[in-house]
Amino acid sequence: MGIIRELPASVINQIAAGEVVERPASVVKELLENALDAGATRIDVAVERGGKDLIRVADNGKGMSPEDLPLAFRPHATSKLAEAEDLFRIATLGFRGEALAAIAEVSKTRCQSRPADAAEGAELSIDAGVPAPIKPCGCPPGTVIEVRHLFHNTPVRRTFLKSDSTEAGHVLDTFARVALAHPTVHFTFRSAGKLVHDLPSVTGLKERVAVFFGQELADSLLWVESQVESIHLWGYVAHPSQSRSTAKAQFLFVAGRYVRDRSLGHALNEAYRGLLMVGRMPVAFLHLELPPEEVDVNVHPTKVEVRFRDSQRIYSQLLSTVRQTFLQSDLHSRLQPVDDASPKETAPPASSYTLSTSSADRQAVASWFTPSASPPLNFKPYPSPGYAGGPLAPTNLPEWAKSLPTSPPVASGDAFNELGPASVSTAEPIPDAPAPEPARDTPPALAVPDLPLKAIQVHDSYLIAETRDGMMVIDQHALHERILYEELRERVDRGHVESQRLLVPEPVHLSASEAAIVLEQAEVLARLGLEVEGFGGDTVLVLSVPAMLTGLSPERLLRDLAEHLRTKPLEPTRDALVAELLHMVACKAAIKAGQRLTPAEIDALLERRGLVHDIHHCPHGRPTALIFTKSELEKQFGRI
Repeated sequence: MGIIRELPASVINQIAAGEVVERPASVVKELLENALDAGATRIDVAVERGGKDLIRVADNGKGMSPEDLPLAFRPHATSKLAEAEDLFRIATLGFRGEALAAIAEVSKTRCQSRPADAAEGAELSIDAGVPAPIKPCGCPPGTVIEVRHLFHNTPVRRTFLKSDSTEAGHVLDTFARVALAHPTVHFTFRSAGKLVHDLPSVTGLKERVAVFFGQELADSLLWVESQVESIHLWGYVAHPSQSRSTAKAQFLFVAGRYVRDRSLGHALNEAYRGLLMVGRMPVAFLHLELPPEEVDVNVHPTKVEVRFRDSQRIYSQLLSTVRQTFLQSDLHSRLQPVDDASPKETAPPASSYTLSTSSADRQAVASWFTPSASPPLNFKPYPSPGYAGGPLAPTNLPEWAKSLPTSPPVASGDAFNELGPASVSTAEPIPDAPAPEPARDTPPALAVPDLPLKAIQVHDSYLIAETRDGMMVIDQHALHERILYEELRERVDRGHVESQRLLVPEPVHLSASEAAIVLEQAEVLARLGLEVEGFGGDTVLVLSVPAMLTGLSPERLLRDLAEHLRTKPLEPTRDALVAELLHMVACKAAIKAGQRLTPAEIDALLERRGLVHDIHHCPHGRPTALIFTKSELEKQFGRI
């Protein structure tokens, strides 16, 4: 007897559901695409518990007759294809005819639909793939589909879903992509009974960008457009100052469909080459219109990946169009005046090209290295001897390091504190005296072989330091990053990272998925001294910040952390996640390449170099310094 047998239709549909229906957001995507294919000009979306309990999509499209209604939920039944050749000229968002069947197989689905010329509508209910008889109903023209209790008959699949807020965030991300792709359609979105978005029909894309990403980003957009034969490229790219740490803010739409394409992403990054810091990614909202036969969308079950007939031509068009736009635009970033007393003070953006040289900015940099006796006015006092490069506790230092200077002198005389505020030291550089020898019991990892004696700054990025046996070229950002990381890690290990509570909590508007993941990881963030809580919608309140990082804007810190948590795979343990976040926080808070330091600031940074572990590399593995011995220099100059 043979062992090969044909699978039942229900099993086939559940297998298809595993490919098409990954989570509630997948259901929303398929239903929205069907509504758009039906010619809808208004689409209303509502979800409960992130789509686990209910997904409801209502449109005013052309609707379905009672004869077509049951066919719509059968596998591979569709009105969008008639023959195999149609696969090579697809002009609709959906075409396979398997999504509705897969959805109905793993949920309780009800569909009401009515064509505009029909006197009444028809209703069909399906429970786990088993349809009930069709019955007449009263409903407006169009289609309403309700999907309840997703994966109720496949409980293992349901256990893999995330929290309600996380799933709601993924649903909203999907909704945003469709709304950006079709600005002329009126969309509404409700979650847990609350109206989140009501987006009227607009003729331009900027209005939708402002809704989902903020007015600041929308105001920075640059219009791009080109027509090469039958290929039309249009949309917006953001000013380089609005870069992100990942490519998640790059939206490419092909014939109204959100897609991801590695080749076009590379072309966009090449267009920004030389305009962004290493590790930063551009922001773009681009539409590509081309004949259906020039693109194959039948590549991936989710239809997110596509294949172009002439990808090189499209690559060249995107690259040249964006570069030409930059040539015709003023790309200088200008820093706005900052009020030192304001809780919204922000650090210079990573991609700034015009740097301030005001004394206030110099004082802010100096405070990173100097312990402050008087905390900023918008923070409550905290019991710490220093922050942002303040001295480590002497008991934690090796014997040979205790004799090293730990900070520049502090000015005296202040009406509010007899110790006086922190100030930039005008002390002379460290004298030319031999550094203390390490004690015999000092582990090799703690020893710094040749402490720099004096240094100058070049290109506002590197420190050229004289040592007893030659010279050293130090990367100021990498060095400060390592110092901050070690001090933060030490405080986390001790279980008390000093934090400073904001007198006025700072609200930060994030995307739905970012807000959800931030609130889920609130306990981990609290270990870093960053306290947050929900404020309703997608807004998160920052209640306190790490005392060592008071020079960094709370909004910028939270946004970068949220983006990191959302886009990077979470580490297997909580401690590993804390370490990963410490890497990122230290990198964001460290002084940047291009920032000029005073001699006192240089001295303070070099003094800290001998007091931390693994000083030879930054937390990301880059060297902090290159050492050139005197003998090597003499060889290069032909002296020996």
